Amino acid sequence: MRIHIGSDHAGLEFKAKIIDHLRSQGHEVKDHGPHQFDPLDDYPIFCIPAAQAVAADKDSFGIVLGGSGNGEQMAANKVKGVRAALVWSIDTAKLAREHNNANVISLGGRMHPEKFCLELVDTFLATPFSGDERHLRRIAQITNYESSGKI
Repeated sequence: MRIHIGSDHAGLEFKAKIIDHLRSQGHEVKDHGPHQFDPLDDYPIFCIPAAQAVAADKDSFGIVLGGSGNGEQMAANKVKGVRAALVWSIDTAKLAREHNNANVISLGGRMHPEKFCLELVDTFLATPFSGDERHLRRIAQITNYESSGKI
């Protein structure tokens, strides 16, 4: 599986651990940065390109992370075709995939222990979209709004 990842300075160290974890499972990971610590960097510069790569590659997933994951999720969701979910529990990781067919997970690296965050990533990636009609209908409404600006 191809996975695009981007963070900010707050997620830099944990991003490297996630990359190692994913590669050890055989995933192909593209790191959109940052690649060095800069306490004044701006997460949109790294998270938007990661999200754009996911939108361009329908068979891939994305991970964006920072201290809380909030801003990173907001940035990723500005990219047409991206459904980024801020995940903080096993249930939200599952539901993001099952109900929303999310293609990007956003994590707050300062919010949870490392082992638990890796569990969230694994759960997200392993959970299939249910394909239920009601979920397809709702996603289509979001996609339509994204294109037309109308509900």
